[in-house]
Formats: sequence, C-alpha cells, structure tokens
Amino acid sequence: MKILLAYGETGLAVDLPEDRTTVLEPLHAEGLPDERAAVAAALRAPTAAQPLADLARKATRACVVFTDITRATPNDRLIPWVLDELRGLPREAVTLLNSTGSHRPNTPAELEKMLGREIVRGWRVLNHESDKEADLVQIGVTRNGAPALYNRHLIEADLRIITGFIEPHFFAGFSGGPKGITPGCAGLATIMANHGWANLADARATFGITGENPLWEELRELALRVGPSFLVNVTLNAERRITGVFAGDLIQAHREGCAFVRRSAMRAVPSPFDVVVTTNSGYPLDLNLYQGVKGLSAGARILKPGGTLILAAECREGMPPGSPCDRLLRSAPTPAAVLEKLRTAPSPYPEQWQAQIQCRIQQRAEVHLYSAMPDAEVRAVHLLPCRDIAATVRDALRRAGPAARVAVLPQGPLTIPYLAGSTDA
Repeated sequence: MKILLAYGETGLAVDLPEDRTTVLEPLHAEGLPDERAAVAAALRAPTAAQPLADLARKATRACVVFTDITRATPNDRLIPWVLDELRGLPREAVTLLNSTGSHRPNTPAELEKMLGREIVRGWRVLNHESDKEADLVQIGVTRNGAPALYNRHLIEADLRIITGFIEPHFFAGFSGGPKGITPGCAGLATIMANHGWANLADARATFGITGENPLWEELRELALRVGPSFLVNVTLNAERRITGVFAGDLIQAHREGCAFVRRSAMRAVPSPFDVVVTTNSGYPLDLNLYQGVKGLSAGARILKPGGTLILAAECREGMPPGSPCDRLLRSAPTPAAVLEKLRTAPSPYPEQWQAQIQCRIQQRAEVHLYSAMPDAEVRAVHLLPCRDIAATVRDALRRAGPAARVAVLPQGPLTIPYLAGSTDA
C-alpha cells in the first residue's frame, strides 16, 4: 500500500505491505470556513477575559508573542488579525516578540516569510535571545532555585498577548498556552532548570498530561508570575488550516484547546507493534533533528521492546551542527553513556531534553533516521541512517517473524497513539 508521509515541503511516498500495516492519523477536522471571522469572534468574546480591543484601549505598552520558524503556527494570517484589535495603541507601543526559547534567532528573510513583509517593515519585530543578559529580567526563582529570567519586553508590557498553536507535546502534555512564555521568552538558565533530568524522567511528563505533570505545572506557575496574559491559540489540521480558535485567559482558554486536540489526536491501539514508521509532521517541524525526537516519542509509545523505530524527517539544517545538543550526543560513545552523563551531572546541560529522551528511547528500540543528513552525521548522534524506508521495514518484519506488524504515523506527533487500557490517553 502507498502511504504519503509528511516529509519536508513535498512529502514522501512509501510502499508497505497492506496486510501487515496499520495507518494511524488524527481524526480529520475541516478548516474553518472563514478563519479571519473566527479569530475576530474569539478575540471579541474570549474565555474568562475582556475583549482584546478593550484591553488594548487601557494599555500603554503591548507585547505580542509569536512562534518561531520551527513551528507551524500560521503567523502570516494570525498576527495581522491580532494587530487589528490593537488599534487603540500607537505602533511604537507594540513589540512583536519571536518566542525562540533556546533556538537560534530567525533571519530577517525568515521573519518576512513567517509574518509577511508589511508586518516586519511596519512594526517593531524582535527575536528573543535566551542568552542575551541585557534583555532579561529576573522575577524570582524556579522550583529548584534557578533564576526565573524573562525577556524584558514581555515583563514591561501591561498587555501580553501569547499566540501559537496547540498540539500534543511529548513532555509538556500539550504545546501552546504557558509554553509561549517558558521556554518561549525565558532565559537559558530558566529553560534548563524546567527541562532538567528530574522533570523529564517523571512518567507524567508525557503527551496529553498537564495536571500533575511537574514540568507543565511549573510552566503554569512561572507564566502566572509573569502576570496576566491574553492567549490566542489555534488548532490546525494536516493542511495547516485553522480548525479552532481559543482566546482569553491563558490557562482556561488553553485548557479548552487541549480538550479539543485530545479528541482528534489521541488514538488507541489494542497492542504494540514490531515496527513503527513515524515523521516529525513535515516542514517546518522537520527542519532539523533537534525537533525530531517529538516524532520518535510518538512512535515509541506503541512499539514493542526491542522493536524497530524509523523516523522520516528531512532535517535540511542537520542537527544543526555545533548546537549544544549535537555536542552533547557526540560527547559520549553510546546512548547509555549519554544518559549516565546527564544523570550524574551537577547541573543541566543546554538542550539536554532532546538527548535525554532520544537516548531513553534507544534503550528499548533500534532507531533509524531517513533524512537529508549525511550518514556519518546520523551515526555521530547514535542513530542508524536509512536510505530506503520500505526495505528497512521489510528487513525488520522478516527478523521479527511472520506475525510481525507495522504501524505508520504519517503526520508524526500530530497523532498520539496509546495502548488501549493504559493510563496515557
């Protein structure tokens, strides 16, 4: 059977045995017939908050947070519609802040692609830089005593608008909501503390769980400490069309969006599979391998111990080379050695979450990567290069026996499978 995987900007077709293959995709939701009208309606009748235009008339300084190029948020549509509601503020009182977290700043060309030329050239648009001390303000400490540092434009605003999109997230439960603040606009020390070994090792830090998830609960605490924020989150289908708009109180509106996503994205399967093929949802989410662990995590949930896991992610930017995660993975000879290094470290490493979760998956699975990366670069970060997904699947099924089965997640972590009867749903 022919299956189109979300891969880069064009997709990737693979041919797998029909009698042994199960395809798992999110329940399809139609795009809203009039996205602009739906966003405007949500901004004017938000959840547990005053209309955004009313808040803007009372404000003196606004900060509009938007997601960076590694996220699929339709910023080019969403941000202009949000700015329409800020007509009560002069342009010089509004800052558009790119919530890069610990990612690299986006280039002027990338910002224009994300937001549109008119927005970039007509408004103040800035990249958050988590290691730029001059732009950070401390508001106390995190649960483990690290400084709670945030971009001063966010802190100094009296109207904070946090935009983004909601999907299941492999250790924060769901994206969106308070994640736009931490890690989005936080200092590196704050991000590292929240994304440290203990939080990531907690069984509740996984897809679909927010309550009692220690990592997410700290995100909420820190977001509330920053001050009141107005949320504008959307949900998307496979065509990147908006399927829902959730606006208003940061926590309550996000909770409504998470419930919406849970109904469409969480898919039960009766038993685990011998082979799982997954993606990282295609461009822009598969720009680099740093994000690829999200697709791996989704597929690993329904893989038999010792099974074969194949990730199709273009990774046109590589790891990227020289990133903290790249250096960390290369610093030890095996995944087990990486985990031991992280477990015994006196303080967290930058970007250790990717390495920790990737190596944890590799303790129970053989992990292959189909990508644009050179084979040597793939092996350097402890993965097995794959140049033919169909052939790799056939070989894995042959080794697993005649009853072996394969599951495919064409949209990667936009579908979150779970074993029926488990507590992970």
